[in-house]
Amino acid sequence: MELFVGADYRGFEKKKALLKFLATKDFTVTDVGAYSYHEGDDFNDPAVAVARAVRREHEAKGILICDSAHGMTMQANRFKGVRAAHCDSPESAKLAREHDDANVLCLSAHFMDDEKIQKVVMAFLETKFDNLERRVKRINRLDEREDYD
Repeated sequence: MELFVGADYRGFEKKKALLKFLATKDFTVTDVGAYSYHEGDDFNDPAVAVARAVRREHEAKGILICDSAHGMTMQANRFKGVRAAHCDSPESAKLAREHDDANVLCLSAHFMDDEKIQKVVMAFLETKFDNLERRVKRINRLDEREDYD
């Protein structure tokens, strides 16, 4: 499985630890940045990089880490075909994959330690989408567009 991993300055140290952990697994991992710690950098750039990579490589998954995970989740979900989920437990990660076919996992550096991040990541990566018709229909509706006044 191909993975794209990104973080801002608040998630930088957690990302480094996660990359080390993922190196012991059977994944192809691409670090999309930040590549060094720059206090105050924006979450937007790594979120955009992961979202674009996941959109381009349909079978790939993405992992994003920032302070709360909220900003990364919002940014990634602006891309058609990207289904980013902020998960804080293995159970929530499993449901995001099973029910919603989430393809980007967003994690909080502030609220999660390295061990918890590893458990959530593995639950996300090991869980398959439960390809029920009603779930596929819901997922397809995520990319509907409507103009608002």
